[in-house]
Amino acid sequence: MDIKTFAFAASSPPLPVIVAARLAGISPSIDTSLSTDSAPTFLFSDGLKLQGTFALLRYIGRVASLPNFYGQNAFESSQIDEWIEYAPILSSGPAFENACKYIDEYLEKRTFLVGYSLSIADIAIWAGLAGSGKRWESLRKSKKYTNLVRWFNSIVTEHGTALNEVTSAYVGKKGSGEPTANKSKDQSVITDRAKNVNGAVSENQKGGSKPSAEIDLPDAEVGKVRLRFAPEPSGYLHIGHSKAALLNKYFAERYQGQVIVRFDDTNPAKESNEFVDNLLKDIDTLGIKYEEITYTSDYFPELMEMAENLIRQGKAYVDDTPREQMQKERMDGIESKCRNNSVEENLKLWKEMIAGTERGLQCCIRGKLDMQDPNKSLRDPVYYRCNPMPHHRIGSKYKVYPTYDFACPYVDAREGITHALRSSEYHDRNAQYYRIQEDMGLRKVLIYEFSRLNMVYTLLSKRKLLWFVQNGKVDGWDDARFPTVQGIVRRGLKIEALIQFIVEQGASKNLNLMEWDKLWTINKKIIDPVCPRHTAVIADKRVLLTLTDGPEKPFVRIIPRHKKYEAAGDKATTYTKRIWIDHVDAESISAGEEVTLMDWGNAIVKEIEKDQDGNITGLSGVLHLEGSVKTTKLKLTWLPEIDELVSLTMVEFDYLITKKKLEEGEDFIDVLNPCTKKEILAYGDSNMRNLQRGDVLQLERKGYFRCDVPFIRPSQPIVLYAIPDGRQQTGSK
Repeated sequence: MDIKTFAFAASSPPLPVIVAARLAGISPSIDTSLSTDSAPTFLFSDGLKLQGTFALLRYIGRVASLPNFYGQNAFESSQIDEWIEYAPILSSGPAFENACKYIDEYLEKRTFLVGYSLSIADIAIWAGLAGSGKRWESLRKSKKYTNLVRWFNSIVTEHGTALNEVTSAYVGKKGSGEPTANKSKDQSVITDRAKNVNGAVSENQKGGSKPSAEIDLPDAEVGKVRLRFAPEPSGYLHIGHSKAALLNKYFAERYQGQVIVRFDDTNPAKESNEFVDNLLKDIDTLGIKYEEITYTSDYFPELMEMAENLIRQGKAYVDDTPREQMQKERMDGIESKCRNNSVEENLKLWKEMIAGTERGLQCCIRGKLDMQDPNKSLRDPVYYRCNPMPHHRIGSKYKVYPTYDFACPYVDAREGITHALRSSEYHDRNAQYYRIQEDMGLRKVLIYEFSRLNMVYTLLSKRKLLWFVQNGKVDGWDDARFPTVQGIVRRGLKIEALIQFIVEQGASKNLNLMEWDKLWTINKKIIDPVCPRHTAVIADKRVLLTLTDGPEKPFVRIIPRHKKYEAAGDKATTYTKRIWIDHVDAESISAGEEVTLMDWGNAIVKEIEKDQDGNITGLSGVLHLEGSVKTTKLKLTWLPEIDELVSLTMVEFDYLITKKKLEEGEDFIDVLNPCTKKEILAYGDSNMRNLQRGDVLQLERKGYFRCDVPFIRPSQPIVLYAIPDGRQQTGSK
């Protein structure tokens, strides 16, 4: 049942319905002849009709293919209904600003009004603001409602083309502008000119990308901001860490401040110099310019002195309670039997810990905070633990190591950090961070939260990623199936795309479960205008097409590697009497059919040869170069029958797990994908001998690829990694 006509009064267009229909890809004929007092109406192809703005909007929400457009469950759908019914208040003059204030406060920690994706609730409120014209535009340019402006701008950034078309047609210039974020320094993190896929700057990419919604650091002063990116050297940098790193870069550039890199190396059991080296490599790949490199281990003597001072002040104590019992007591708010030990007893046991004796190994230091606090992170957290393992930097000098919770607030203050960026998953520990700094007598460092970046079908826990490495499920931390920076770059992602993807999200504090498709779509827009085109034919069952009037002697033409991008260079194409085509193409051809041979012209297939089982074994035909390519259904890629063709291995990848998101307590091993890598043998044109590792190319009609292993010798195939184009990861999803 299709919507045949959408009717409404020309003087009062139902903007939210028009916008929702446009985004949902619903495009009925428009009738604006209704009277002013008539309700907007959908007329269906079977004669039925539906009336009223709310009813039409909800109908679109139910039938649209957009994910969760009307919520993912009954509760979210009811929340959306509330917002739809609230939206008309934005057309009430006296109540407009109060409504803006209410929505602004509501959006403080949210990216969308309901759930974690765009819904018709967002459309209803967005249209209400856009439809108010100059009144909203005036507020939008001010800094009065920053959360509301961020939200409004993010929708414009994501759906600008469609929204501008609608508002231009039905609101005039009111509400249809581009995001108002300043495009100078605030955008600097994404306006570096995009380089083409193999090095040069593309004219198509000059001018940068869309700006992200403007975001601010609290109490930040230009020239006085000092930030730190502090990874633990227990794995490679992954896409989640990239968000933290790039936000630090963004704020440092915006406030003309500094970023330092600090390795939080407090756990010798997990850390190594390999990880330090590769983290620095990844930070450099992201284009992050840092002031200096420091290590938490540089401050071990000071941290030990601070721990002893807190013991002497009665603000910390040594505890020998077994770990599991300690965890249970913390949950239940039960004080440890050691909590009220004397300072002398605590110092005695502290010395045992430092020496790494058998008695010392049974102990830890805990802060004496508040065992009854509802925030369990304040219930006497652990400050120091024994660990006899040698440290990757300083060897076996120490037998005790500070916890992150103890070391981080000290080192942040000690290094002059003004703002500590950390993901909102640590929100409950913010009070602990401030309390520990207070007990230490240190300057308060402001915490700025942002949401952790989570990706569908993806594990970001370094412990779980390490399992894949140690169990041979991947080839290493830079495996193209891994979400590490090195892995996704090896897969074919351009860093410009990653930067744009992360910065467009802003610093929302809502938890994000993002689709990979969006990232790969951005990537395609960067590589498609500039990457060279080549040709490949799948080796299995490939079919020879004999052109009876084809050239008796092969000849060569020099043609562009990219017809619209001269800097991609040229390639030599050989034309022969017999040419290879893909088996799947051969199966789709009928005898007598005219087809187009790409970069050559038309041909007419006269005969189709088959074996006794009905498999196509050969084709024959004649050239028809004067034929029009516009009249043919099939445009075929082909390769000449010559010895200079190169062997290819085309590699396609799938997700490592089969579930979009693991539930709490669910074991990832139960949802492992049994087949995550598929290799396809093929032949490629001779020009591909010149490919270098890391080069990105398009195989015509087969997709985008990154060269992982270049041509070395004829017996060794070139290895090409398939790059997703944003439509789906692989054929299995």
